[in-house]
Amino acid sequence: MNTADLGLPVTVPSTALFTDHYELTMLQAALSGGTAERRSVFEVFTRRLPDGRRYGVVAGTGRVLDAVENFRFDGPVLDFLREKNVVDGRTLDWLAGYRFSGDIWGYPEGEVYFPGSPIMRVEGSFAECVLLETVILSILNHDSAIAAAASRMSSAAGDRPLIEMGARRTHELAAVAASRAAYVGGFASTSDLAAGFRYNIPTVGTSAHAFTLVHDSERDAFRAQVDSLGAGTTLLVDTYDVTEAVRTAVELAGPSLGSVRIDSGDLLLVAHRVRQQLDELGATGTKITVTSDLDEYAIASLAAAPVDSYGVGTQLVTGSGHPTASMVYKLVARAESADAGAPLVPVAKRSIGGKTSIGGRKWAARRLDEHGVAETEVIGTGQVPEELVDRQLLVELVKGGEVTATAREPLDRLRERHAAARAGLPLSATQLSRGEPVIPTEYLHLGSGS
Repeated sequence: MNTADLGLPVTVPSTALFTDHYELTMLQAALSGGTAERRSVFEVFTRRLPDGRRYGVVAGTGRVLDAVENFRFDGPVLDFLREKNVVDGRTLDWLAGYRFSGDIWGYPEGEVYFPGSPIMRVEGSFAECVLLETVILSILNHDSAIAAAASRMSSAAGDRPLIEMGARRTHELAAVAASRAAYVGGFASTSDLAAGFRYNIPTVGTSAHAFTLVHDSERDAFRAQVDSLGAGTTLLVDTYDVTEAVRTAVELAGPSLGSVRIDSGDLLLVAHRVRQQLDELGATGTKITVTSDLDEYAIASLAAAPVDSYGVGTQLVTGSGHPTASMVYKLVARAESADAGAPLVPVAKRSIGGKTSIGGRKWAARRLDEHGVAETEVIGTGQVPEELVDRQLLVELVKGGEVTATAREPLDRLRERHAAARAGLPLSATQLSRGEPVIPTEYLHLGSGS
Protein backbone atom coordinates (compact mmCIF):
# COMPACT_ATOMS: atom_id res chain seq x y z
CA MET A 1 0.00 0.00 0.00
CA ASN A 2 1.29 3.50 -0.84
CA THR A 3 0.19 6.90 -2.07
CA ALA A 4 -1.46 5.27 -5.07
CA ASP A 5 -4.31 4.33 -2.71
CA LEU A 6 -5.42 7.95 -2.92
CA GLY A 7 -5.73 7.55 -6.66
CA LEU A 8 -2.33 9.01 -7.43
CA PRO A 9 0.19 7.33 -9.78
CA VAL A 10 3.17 6.63 -7.57
CA THR A 11 5.21 3.60 -6.58
CA VAL A 12 8.02 3.42 -4.06
CA PRO A 13 10.95 1.00 -4.52
CA SER A 14 12.60 -0.93 -1.70
CA THR A 15 13.94 1.43 0.94
CA ALA A 16 15.94 -1.23 2.80
CA LEU A 17 19.34 0.30 2.01
CA PHE A 18 18.26 3.82 2.90
CA THR A 19 20.02 3.19 6.19
CA ASP A 20 23.45 3.42 7.78
CA HIS A 21 25.90 0.53 7.95
CA TYR A 22 25.92 0.57 11.73
CA GLU A 23 22.18 -0.13 11.94
CA LEU A 24 22.92 -3.60 10.54
CA THR A 25 25.97 -4.24 12.69
CA MET A 26 23.92 -3.30 15.76
CA LEU A 27 21.27 -5.73 14.58
CA GLN A 28 23.82 -8.53 14.22
CA ALA A 29 25.22 -7.92 17.69
CA ALA A 30 21.73 -7.69 19.21
CA LEU A 31 20.73 -10.99 17.61
CA SER A 32 23.88 -12.56 18.99
CA GLY A 33 23.50 -11.02 22.45
CA GLY A 34 19.82 -11.80 22.96
CA THR A 35 18.49 -8.21 23.04
CA ALA A 36 17.12 -8.02 19.49
CA GLU A 37 13.57 -8.96 20.53
CA ARG A 38 13.31 -6.63 23.50
CA ARG A 39 10.30 -4.37 23.15
CA SER A 40 11.60 -0.85 22.52
CA VAL A 41 10.31 2.67 22.06
CA PHE A 42 12.12 5.15 19.83
CA GLU A 43 11.11 8.79 19.50
CA VAL A 44 11.81 11.45 16.90
CA PHE A 45 12.28 14.95 18.29
CA THR A 46 14.46 18.01 17.98
CA ARG A 47 16.29 19.59 20.88
CA ARG A 48 15.97 23.06 19.40
CA LEU A 49 14.44 24.89 16.48
CA PRO A 50 16.69 26.43 13.84
CA ASP A 51 18.09 29.75 15.01
CA GLY A 52 15.39 32.41 15.06
CA ARG A 53 12.47 30.16 14.11
CA ARG A 54 9.31 30.36 16.21
CA TYR A 55 7.79 26.96 15.34
CA GLY A 56 8.44 23.85 13.25
CA VAL A 57 6.17 22.13 10.73
CA VAL A 58 5.70 18.36 10.55
CA ALA A 59 6.00 17.18 6.94
CA GLY A 60 6.91 13.92 5.24
CA THR A 61 4.76 11.62 7.38
CA GLY A 62 3.01 10.15 4.37
CA ARG A 63 6.34 9.46 2.73
CA VAL A 64 7.57 7.78 5.92
CA LEU A 65 4.60 5.40 5.79
CA ASP A 66 5.49 4.47 2.21
CA ALA A 67 9.13 3.97 3.18
CA VAL A 68 8.27 1.69 6.12
CA GLU A 69 5.95 -0.43 3.99
CA ASN A 70 8.63 -0.81 1.34
CA PHE A 71 11.48 -1.59 3.73
CA ARG A 72 12.16 -5.06 2.30
CA PHE A 73 15.42 -6.96 1.87
CA ASP A 74 14.99 -8.62 -1.52
CA GLY A 75 17.45 -10.85 -3.34
CA PRO A 76 19.75 -8.21 -4.87
CA VAL A 77 19.92 -6.30 -1.58
CA LEU A 78 20.79 -9.43 0.37
CA ASP A 79 23.39 -10.36 -2.26
CA PHE A 80 25.00 -6.95 -1.86
CA LEU A 81 25.16 -7.29 1.94
CA ARG A 82 26.61 -10.79 1.58
CA GLU A 83 29.22 -9.81 -1.02
CA LYS A 84 30.37 -6.81 1.03
CA ASN A 85 30.42 -8.87 4.22
CA VAL A 86 28.30 -6.28 6.02
CA VAL A 87 26.64 -8.83 8.31
CA ASP A 88 26.82 -12.57 8.96
CA GLY A 89 24.64 -15.35 7.57
CA ARG A 90 22.32 -15.49 10.55
CA THR A 91 21.56 -11.79 10.22
CA LEU A 92 20.98 -12.12 6.47
CA ASP A 93 18.44 -14.87 7.13
CA TRP A 94 16.67 -12.61 9.64
CA LEU A 95 16.66 -9.69 7.19
CA ALA A 96 15.19 -11.84 4.42
CA GLY A 97 11.96 -12.07 6.39
CA TYR A 98 11.93 -8.49 7.67
CA ARG A 99 8.54 -6.85 7.94
CA PHE A 100 7.90 -4.06 10.42
CA SER A 101 5.25 -5.44 12.78
CA GLY A 102 5.18 -2.72 15.42
CA ASP A 103 3.24 0.49 16.04
CA ILE A 104 3.93 4.07 14.98
CA TRP A 105 2.34 7.16 16.47
CA GLY A 106 3.05 10.70 15.38
CA TYR A 107 1.99 14.29 15.14
CA PRO A 108 -0.40 14.49 12.16
CA GLU A 109 1.27 15.91 9.05
CA GLY A 110 0.90 19.67 8.78
CA GLU A 111 0.84 20.13 12.57
CA VAL A 112 3.36 22.46 14.20
CA TYR A 113 5.93 21.31 16.76
CA PHE A 114 8.41 22.71 19.27
CA PRO A 115 11.65 21.65 21.01
CA GLY A 116 11.15 18.28 22.66
CA SER A 117 7.91 17.44 20.85
CA PRO A 118 7.74 13.64 20.28
CA ILE A 119 7.02 14.14 16.58
CA MET A 120 7.01 10.41 15.92
CA ARG A 121 7.08 7.37 18.22
CA VAL A 122 8.12 3.97 16.87
CA GLU A 123 7.42 0.86 18.99
CA GLY A 124 8.34 -2.76 18.41
CA SER A 125 11.29 -5.04 18.90
CA PHE A 126 14.69 -3.36 19.09
CA ALA A 127 15.73 -5.17 15.92
CA GLU A 128 12.87 -4.00 13.74
CA CYS A 129 12.83 -0.42 15.06
CA VAL A 130 16.55 0.34 14.98
CA LEU A 131 16.75 -0.33 11.24
CA LEU A 132 14.28 2.48 10.47
CA GLU A 133 16.24 5.32 12.04
CA THR A 134 17.98 6.71 8.99
CA VAL A 135 15.15 6.52 6.49
CA ILE A 136 12.68 8.11 8.91
CA LEU A 137 15.07 10.92 9.81
CA SER A 138 16.12 11.60 6.23
CA ILE A 139 12.48 12.10 5.20
CA LEU A 140 11.28 14.07 8.22
CA ASN A 141 14.36 16.27 8.45
CA HIS A 142 14.22 17.27 4.79
CA ASP A 143 10.49 17.66 4.37
CA SER A 144 9.94 19.46 7.68
CA ALA A 145 12.71 21.94 6.88
CA ILE A 146 11.13 22.75 3.51
CA ALA A 147 7.63 22.98 4.98
CA ALA A 148 8.83 25.37 7.70
CA ALA A 149 10.39 27.66 5.10
CA ALA A 150 7.23 27.41 2.99
CA SER A 151 5.08 28.27 5.99
CA ARG A 152 7.09 31.41 6.70
CA MET A 153 6.89 32.41 3.05
CA SER A 154 3.16 31.79 2.77
CA SER A 155 2.60 33.77 5.95
CA ALA A 156 4.60 36.67 4.52
CA ALA A 157 2.70 36.42 1.23
CA GLY A 158 -0.71 36.65 2.85
CA ASP A 159 -3.46 35.93 0.32
CA ARG A 160 -1.11 36.08 -2.65
CA PRO A 161 -0.37 32.61 -4.09
CA LEU A 162 3.14 31.12 -4.17
CA ILE A 163 4.61 28.97 -6.92
CA GLU A 164 7.32 26.43 -6.06
CA MET A 165 10.05 26.68 -8.72
CA GLY A 166 13.11 25.05 -7.13
CA ALA A 167 13.55 21.80 -9.06
CA ARG A 168 16.70 22.98 -10.83
CA ARG A 169 18.31 23.97 -7.55
CA THR A 170 18.35 20.59 -5.81
CA HIS A 171 18.58 16.83 -6.39
CA GLU A 172 15.98 15.66 -8.89
CA LEU A 173 14.21 13.40 -6.37
CA ALA A 174 14.55 15.87 -3.51
CA ALA A 175 12.81 18.38 -5.78
CA VAL A 176 9.67 16.23 -5.87
CA ALA A 177 9.65 15.84 -2.08
CA ALA A 178 10.26 19.58 -1.71
CA SER A 179 7.25 20.37 -3.89
CA ARG A 180 5.09 18.16 -1.70
CA ALA A 181 6.37 19.74 1.52
CA ALA A 182 5.97 23.24 0.11
CA TYR A 183 2.35 22.49 -0.77
CA VAL A 184 1.72 21.34 2.81
CA GLY A 185 3.36 24.56 4.03
CA GLY A 186 1.05 26.79 2.01
CA PHE A 187 2.32 26.99 -1.58
CA ALA A 188 -0.37 26.86 -4.25
CA SER A 189 1.40 25.19 -7.17
CA THR A 190 4.69 23.89 -8.55
CA SER A 191 6.64 24.08 -11.78
CA ASP A 192 7.82 20.47 -11.33
CA LEU A 193 5.82 18.06 -13.45
CA ALA A 194 7.06 15.02 -11.50
CA ALA A 195 5.48 16.48 -8.36
CA GLY A 196 2.26 17.07 -10.25
CA PHE A 197 2.32 13.50 -11.54
CA ARG A 198 3.10 11.87 -8.18
CA TYR A 199 1.09 14.04 -5.81
CA ASN A 200 -1.51 15.79 -7.96
CA ILE A 201 -0.11 19.23 -7.05
CA PRO A 202 -1.26 21.91 -9.54
CA THR A 203 1.51 22.70 -12.05
CA VAL A 204 2.13 26.01 -13.82
CA GLY A 205 4.63 27.48 -16.25
CA THR A 206 4.87 29.41 -19.52
CA SER A 207 8.28 30.54 -20.81
CA ALA A 208 11.83 31.51 -19.90
CA HIS A 209 14.23 34.10 -21.31
CA ALA A 210 15.55 31.49 -23.74
CA PHE A 211 12.20 31.53 -25.55
CA THR A 212 12.47 35.26 -26.15
CA LEU A 213 16.13 35.05 -27.15
CA VAL A 214 15.58 32.32 -29.74
CA HIS A 215 13.28 34.63 -31.70
CA ASP A 216 14.40 37.45 -33.95
CA SER A 217 12.57 39.95 -31.75
CA GLU A 218 10.67 40.13 -28.50
CA ARG A 219 7.55 40.91 -30.48
CA ASP A 220 7.92 37.67 -32.44
CA ALA A 221 8.35 35.72 -29.21
CA PHE A 222 5.30 37.26 -27.59
CA ARG A 223 3.19 36.74 -30.71
CA ALA A 224 4.17 33.07 -30.88
CA GLN A 225 3.34 32.53 -27.23
CA VAL A 226 -0.01 34.33 -27.38
CA ASP A 227 -1.00 32.58 -30.61
CA SER A 228 -0.20 29.19 -29.08
CA LEU A 229 -1.26 29.60 -25.44
CA GLY A 230 -3.87 32.34 -25.68
CA ALA A 231 -4.18 35.83 -24.25
CA GLY A 232 -4.42 34.44 -20.72
CA THR A 233 -0.77 33.41 -20.78
CA THR A 234 2.04 34.95 -18.70
CA LEU A 235 4.63 36.92 -20.66
CA LEU A 236 8.15 37.40 -19.30
CA VAL A 237 8.87 41.11 -19.71
CA ASP A 238 12.41 41.71 -18.41
CA THR A 239 14.60 40.21 -21.17
CA TYR A 240 15.39 43.60 -22.69
CA ASP A 241 13.47 46.76 -21.80
CA VAL A 242 10.57 46.26 -19.39
CA THR A 243 8.56 49.30 -20.46
CA GLU A 244 8.74 48.39 -24.14
CA ALA A 245 7.98 44.75 -23.37
CA VAL A 246 4.82 45.61 -21.42
CA ARG A 247 3.66 47.88 -24.25
CA THR A 248 4.23 45.14 -26.80
CA ALA A 249 2.59 42.49 -24.62
CA VAL A 250 -0.65 44.43 -24.26
CA GLU A 251 -0.63 45.40 -27.92
CA LEU A 252 -0.44 41.75 -28.98
CA ALA A 253 -2.59 40.09 -26.31
CA GLY A 254 -4.98 42.93 -25.68
CA PRO A 255 -6.24 44.11 -22.30
CA SER A 256 -7.16 40.54 -21.39
CA LEU A 257 -3.49 39.56 -21.09
CA GLY A 258 -3.32 37.12 -18.18
CA SER A 259 -0.10 38.09 -16.46
CA VAL A 260 3.39 39.47 -16.82
CA ARG A 261 6.42 38.09 -15.00
CA ILE A 262 9.31 40.15 -13.63
CA ASP A 263 12.49 38.23 -12.85
CA SER A 264 15.12 40.89 -12.20
CA GLY A 265 15.83 44.42 -11.04
CA ASP A 266 14.40 46.37 -8.13
CA LEU A 267 11.20 44.34 -7.87
CA LEU A 268 9.41 46.86 -5.67
CA LEU A 269 10.07 49.76 -8.02
CA VAL A 270 9.55 47.80 -11.23
CA ALA A 271 6.29 46.30 -10.01
CA HIS A 272 4.84 49.75 -9.28
CA ARG A 273 5.89 51.04 -12.70
CA VAL A 274 4.52 48.00 -14.51
CA ARG A 275 1.21 48.19 -12.65
CA GLN A 276 0.83 51.84 -13.57
CA GLN A 277 1.69 51.15 -17.19
CA LEU A 278 -0.71 48.19 -17.43
CA ASP A 279 -3.55 50.29 -15.99
CA GLU A 280 -2.83 53.13 -18.39
CA LEU A 281 -2.95 50.68 -21.29
CA GLY A 282 -6.33 49.37 -20.14
CA ALA A 283 -4.99 46.01 -18.90
CA THR A 284 -6.36 46.54 -15.41
CA GLY A 285 -7.01 42.85 -14.91
CA THR A 286 -3.54 41.71 -15.94
CA LYS A 287 -1.67 40.26 -12.98
CA ILE A 288 1.98 40.65 -11.99
CA THR A 289 4.13 37.70 -10.94
CA VAL A 290 7.59 38.26 -9.50
CA THR A 291 10.43 35.78 -9.19
CA SER A 292 14.23 36.20 -8.71
CA ASP A 293 15.77 34.49 -5.64
CA LEU A 294 12.95 35.36 -3.27
CA ASP A 295 12.84 34.34 0.39
CA GLU A 296 10.39 35.19 3.16
CA TYR A 297 12.11 38.51 3.85
CA ALA A 298 11.97 39.60 0.21
CA ILE A 299 8.33 38.54 0.02
CA ALA A 300 7.51 40.55 3.15
CA SER A 301 9.28 43.57 1.68
CA LEU A 302 6.94 43.40 -1.32
CA ALA A 303 3.77 43.43 0.77
CA ALA A 304 2.93 46.96 -0.33
CA ALA A 305 3.82 46.33 -3.96
CA PRO A 306 1.13 45.67 -6.59
CA VAL A 307 2.19 42.03 -6.91
CA ASP A 308 -0.30 39.21 -7.41
CA SER A 309 1.87 36.10 -6.97
CA TYR A 310 5.40 34.98 -6.21
CA GLY A 311 7.65 32.28 -7.66
CA VAL A 312 10.22 30.88 -5.24
CA GLY A 313 13.04 28.46 -5.97
CA THR A 314 16.48 28.25 -4.36
CA GLN A 315 15.62 29.59 -0.93
CA LEU A 316 12.62 27.30 -0.59
CA VAL A 317 14.27 23.99 -1.53
CA THR A 318 17.24 24.76 0.73
CA GLY A 319 15.03 25.53 3.73
CA SER A 320 15.76 29.26 3.52
CA GLY A 321 19.07 28.86 5.30
CA HIS A 322 18.08 25.82 7.37
CA PRO A 323 18.10 22.72 5.11
CA THR A 324 17.49 20.29 7.98
CA ALA A 325 15.18 20.28 10.98
CA SER A 326 17.90 18.65 13.14
CA MET A 327 15.59 15.89 14.33
CA VAL A 328 17.02 12.84 16.11
CA TYR A 329 15.74 9.28 16.66
CA LYS A 330 16.44 8.08 20.18
CA LEU A 331 15.66 4.99 22.25
CA VAL A 332 13.65 6.25 25.23
CA ALA A 333 12.30 3.03 26.73
CA ARG A 334 12.95 -0.70 26.49
CA ALA A 335 11.71 -3.87 28.14
CA GLU A 336 13.66 -5.47 30.95
CA SER A 337 13.83 -8.70 28.95
CA ALA A 338 12.64 -10.27 25.70
CA ASP A 339 9.56 -11.68 27.43
CA ALA A 340 6.34 -10.41 25.88
CA GLY A 341 5.03 -9.16 29.20
CA ALA A 342 8.23 -7.56 30.46
CA PRO A 343 7.65 -3.99 31.69
CA LEU A 344 9.18 -1.00 29.93
CA VAL A 345 11.83 1.03 31.70
CA PRO A 346 12.91 4.54 30.67
CA VAL A 347 16.39 4.91 29.18
CA ALA A 348 18.28 8.02 28.18
CA LYS A 349 21.73 9.05 27.06
CA ARG A 350 23.77 11.03 29.56
CA SER A 351 25.86 13.61 27.81
CA ILE A 352 27.27 17.10 27.99
CA GLY A 353 27.16 19.71 25.29
CA GLY A 354 23.40 19.82 24.78
CA LYS A 355 22.98 16.25 23.50
CA THR A 356 21.01 14.89 26.44
CA SER A 357 17.71 13.12 25.93
CA ILE A 358 14.80 12.38 28.27
CA GLY A 359 13.71 8.80 28.91
CA GLY A 360 10.20 7.43 28.92
CA ARG A 361 7.39 6.75 26.44
CA LYS A 362 5.85 10.18 25.99
CA TRP A 363 2.54 11.74 25.18
CA ALA A 364 2.10 15.34 24.03
CA ALA A 365 -0.70 17.86 24.30
CA ARG A 366 -1.14 21.56 23.65
CA ARG A 367 -2.63 23.75 26.34
CA LEU A 368 -4.76 26.66 25.14
CA ASP A 369 -5.54 29.95 26.83
CA GLU A 370 -9.04 31.30 27.43
CA HIS A 371 -9.14 32.60 23.84
CA GLY A 372 -8.31 29.25 22.30
CA VAL A 373 -4.74 30.25 21.45
CA ALA A 374 -1.90 27.83 22.13
CA GLU A 375 0.11 28.75 25.21
CA THR A 376 2.17 25.66 26.12
CA GLU A 377 3.42 22.44 24.53
CA VAL A 378 3.01 19.88 27.31
CA ILE A 379 5.05 16.65 27.16
CA GLY A 380 4.85 13.89 29.72
CA THR A 381 4.98 10.24 30.66
CA GLY A 382 2.44 8.25 32.61
CA GLN A 383 -1.12 9.44 33.11
CA VAL A 384 -2.36 12.30 30.93
CA PRO A 385 -4.00 15.03 33.04
CA GLU A 386 -7.76 15.06 32.56
CA GLU A 387 -7.79 18.62 31.24
CA LEU A 388 -5.37 17.65 28.46
CA VAL A 389 -6.92 14.36 27.34
CA ASP A 390 -8.80 16.05 24.49
CA ARG A 391 -5.77 18.12 23.50
CA GLN A 392 -3.40 15.24 22.75
CA LEU A 393 -1.38 15.55 19.58
CA LEU A 394 -0.14 12.06 18.72
CA VAL A 395 -2.29 9.97 16.39
CA GLU A 396 -1.96 6.29 15.48
CA LEU A 397 -0.31 5.81 12.09
CA VAL A 398 0.70 2.14 12.07
CA LYS A 399 -0.77 -0.66 14.21
CA GLY A 400 0.71 -4.14 14.20
CA GLY A 401 2.72 -3.31 11.10
CA GLU A 402 -0.30 -2.11 9.10
CA VAL A 403 -0.90 1.52 8.16
CA THR A 404 -4.15 2.62 9.80
CA ALA A 405 -7.18 3.51 7.70
CA THR A 406 -6.95 7.21 8.58
CA ALA A 407 -3.18 7.65 8.42
CA ARG A 408 -2.93 8.57 4.75
CA GLU A 409 -4.64 11.82 3.86
CA PRO A 410 -4.98 13.98 0.75
CA LEU A 411 -2.45 16.80 0.56
CA ASP A 412 -5.19 19.42 0.64
CA ARG A 413 -6.23 18.17 4.08
CA LEU A 414 -2.64 18.41 5.32
CA ARG A 415 -2.39 21.92 3.93
CA GLU A 416 -5.62 22.93 5.67
CA ARG A 417 -4.39 21.39 8.92
CA HIS A 418 -1.21 23.41 8.79
CA ALA A 419 -3.07 26.65 8.11
CA ALA A 420 -5.32 25.96 11.11
CA ALA A 421 -2.41 24.98 13.37
CA ARG A 422 -0.47 28.11 12.50
CA ALA A 423 -3.56 30.26 13.00
CA GLY A 424 -3.92 28.77 16.49
CA LEU A 425 -0.52 30.08 17.60
CA PRO A 426 0.12 33.49 19.15
CA LEU A 427 0.39 36.26 16.57
CA SER A 428 4.12 36.59 17.14
CA ALA A 429 4.57 33.17 15.50
CA THR A 430 4.50 34.81 12.08
CA GLN A 431 7.03 37.51 12.86
CA LEU A 432 10.15 37.15 10.75
CA SER A 433 12.41 38.75 13.33
CA ARG A 434 14.57 36.38 15.35
CA GLY A 435 13.04 35.05 18.53
CA GLU A 436 12.46 32.09 20.80
CA PRO A 437 9.82 29.39 20.15
CA VAL A 438 6.45 31.08 20.25
CA ILE A 439 5.23 28.86 23.12
CA PRO A 440 7.30 27.12 25.83
CA THR A 441 7.62 23.39 26.37
CA GLU A 442 6.52 22.00 29.75
CA TYR A 443 7.44 18.51 30.99
CA LEU A 444 5.28 16.44 33.35
CA HIS A 445 5.91 13.16 35.24
CA LEU A 446 9.20 12.55 33.44
CA GLY A 447 11.41 10.03 35.12
CA SER A 448 8.43 8.33 36.77
CA GLY A 449 8.12 5.56 34.21
CA SER A 450 6.74 4.77 30.79
